[in-house]
Amino acid sequence: MTEQKFIDMRAVTQGRRRSDKSHKAILQAALDLLEQEGYRAMTIEAIAARAGVGKQTIYRWWSSKAAVVLEAFTSNTAFQIPLPATGSLRADLEQFLAASLHTLTERTEPILRSLMSEALVDTEFGAQFRHIFIQARRDALGELLKRAVQLGELASDTDINFLLDLVYGAIWYRILIQHAPLDEKFMLQLIDMIMRYSAHQPS
Repeated sequence: MTEQKFIDMRAVTQGRRRSDKSHKAILQAALDLLEQEGYRAMTIEAIAARAGVGKQTIYRWWSSKAAVVLEAFTSNTAFQIPLPATGSLRADLEQFLAASLHTLTERTEPILRSLMSEALVDTEFGAQFRHIFIQARRDALGELLKRAVQLGELASDTDINFLLDLVYGAIWYRILIQHAPLDEKFMLQLIDMIMRYSAHQPS
């Protein structure tokens, strides 16, 4: 029987106590403006006006526009990161990567590119982005791979960090360069790569 667990992103993104009503209004305003104007055109002033709060309220809770968008984006699309436990590494990877790639659409990929570009030039936001978005996903996939080591599907000396770099490096390359689609064929190629890696490890 498949056991499905999730990582709840709300526990990662919540900060100090806030007015719940204003907090939700700000995040919704950010999502609405992302949809209507795109990341580059939207401003903190526009988010505040749409949410019916003062600009200072936003800056009290978030350090930048990118930080607001990051929380709005993760709250909307990634409350939960799936942690399937089917007993099979391939089946776990199929469920995990299918759920991960399902969130990558023509609407969300440009947001991720914008957030990544901000992370490269804003040190504080970069640390937040790595912790909230990047590391949470690495940890989730890492848990699946560590469990495969325990079950003997991967060798005990498997370099899990290297595998994580291969998988997420390939995904981010396609997100940023946009030279090829993030589709089911790509997902299966990633899974085949991991399974071939496991097959060539010494017993």
